[in-house]
Amino acid sequence: MNHDELGKKLYDVLGGKENICSAYNCMTRLRVQVKRKDEVLFTALKKVPGVMGIHDTEEELQIILGPGTAAQVTGVVNQLLERAAKPKIGDGRALHQQIRERNATPAKLLLKKIASIFIPLIPGFIACGLLTGILGVAAKIAPEITGTPLFQLLAVAGNAVFWGMNLFVGYNAAKVFGGTPILGGALAALICHPGLANVVLAGDKLVPGRGGVMAVILISFVAAWLEKHLHRLIPTVFDLFLTPLLTFLLAGTAAIFVLQPLGGAASSAIGTVATGAVGAGGALVGFVLAGLWLPLVMMGIHQAMTPIHADLIAQYGVTILLPILAMAGAGQVGAAIAVYVKSKNKFLKKTVASALPVGLMGVGEPLIYGVTLPLGRPFIGACIGGAFGGAVQAHFMVGASAMGISGLPLAGTTNNIPIYLLGIVIAYLAGFVATYVLGFDDPSEEKES
Repeated sequence: MNHDELGKKLYDVLGGKENICSAYNCMTRLRVQVKRKDEVLFTALKKVPGVMGIHDTEEELQIILGPGTAAQVTGVVNQLLERAAKPKIGDGRALHQQIRERNATPAKLLLKKIASIFIPLIPGFIACGLLTGILGVAAKIAPEITGTPLFQLLAVAGNAVFWGMNLFVGYNAAKVFGGTPILGGALAALICHPGLANVVLAGDKLVPGRGGVMAVILISFVAAWLEKHLHRLIPTVFDLFLTPLLTFLLAGTAAIFVLQPLGGAASSAIGTVATGAVGAGGALVGFVLAGLWLPLVMMGIHQAMTPIHADLIAQYGVTILLPILAMAGAGQVGAAIAVYVKSKNKFLKKTVASALPVGLMGVGEPLIYGVTLPLGRPFIGACIGGAFGGAVQAHFMVGASAMGISGLPLAGTTNNIPIYLLGIVIAYLAGFVATYVLGFDDPSEEKES
C-alpha cells in the first residue's frame, strides 16, 4: 500500500471530516484529534497495513507509521480534509478548541512549542553530525589526511549547521512565537556578531554569542511580543517602517543589557549541571536517567531536552546526555527480541519482526506502543535494559555531536564509537534478560489485534 492509499484508508477509518478535527505529524507518527474514539476504532486502525501501532492520549490519537511515511500520509489526510471542508454551523471547530483547552496543560504546550523550534533543524544536525563523525574516524585511521584541502573543506561543511545554529534558532523561534522570522534571525545575528568584541560597556567588553540558544530563544520571544503590540499601537500608514525598526532596536537593547546575560547564566548552569552530574555520578546517574527515559517520553516531558542538547553541542561540541538517553531505545530492542523468542502468538511475532529494523535505527515508537507497553512487564524490562546501557555511556562520558537520531546511526556522531556500541549491546542483552525473566501474558491468537 503506497502513501496515497494508506492516507485515504486512514482517513476513511478515522471517520473523515465528520470525525477528524485536525491532523499533523512528528517524525514517526500521524497525530489526529478526533471527536469520537473507542475500541472499535482502535481495532480497525491496527488492522490497516502499514500501521505499526497506536497510542491514545487524552489530547490526541497517535498512529505510528515510521519516519518519512508519517509526513507523506499526513499530507494526504490534510488534502482530503481540505476538500471536504465546507464552512457551516457546527463544523467542529468549537469542539476542537474545547478539546485542546481541556487536555493541553500550559507546561506541555510550552515544551511542545520550544521543541518545535528545533525540529526543522534536525536534518541539518544529522547531516553535519554524521559528516563530523566520519571525518573523526578517518583522521584516527590516517592522520596525514587532516592537512589536505579536501579534509579541511569537509571539516568546515561538518561544522556549518553548528556555526549558524543561533541564526536558525532565532528565525524559527520568532516564527513559532508569532513574530517575523527574519527579525528573530537578525537579533540572533546581533548577539553573535564578532564586532561585539570591540564594544566596551561599563568597562567590560561584550562577548559575541554569549548565552547560546537559550539567549536567542529569550530574545525571539521578547521580539515577537513587542512586534505584536507595536502592530496595534502604530498607525497603519507607518506600520511597515516603524514596527520592524522599533522591534529590532528595543529587543536588541534588551538583548544586550538583559536577555543575553540571563541566557548566558542559564546556559552556563545547564552545562555545569549536566556535565557535573554525569561526571560526579557516573554510571549511577546514567542508570537512572536512561531507566526513567521511556516513561518521561510517554508523559511528553522529553521535549524539554531538545534545547538542552542543542545548547550542550553549542558549548562543548557534543551532548553527553543524548548517548545516555538513546540507550532506552536499545533496551526496547532487547525486550522485543525476548518477546519474539517467548511468544507463541504469530501476529505478535510478526509485529515484533516488522518493528525491529526501525528500532535498531533508533525509532522506538512501534516497539513501545505495538509490543512492550501493551504487554506490560516487557516495558519494565526495556527500561531496565536502557538503564544498564546508560550506565556504560555515563561512566565513559560518551558525547554525540548530533541530535534527532538514536540507535545505531548515532554511533557515527559520537566521540567514542566502540564504547557507544558496547553500551548498545549491553542494553540489548540486559533488556532481553530482564524481559525473559519477568515474562508476560502471551495473548491468544484471537486477541492478536
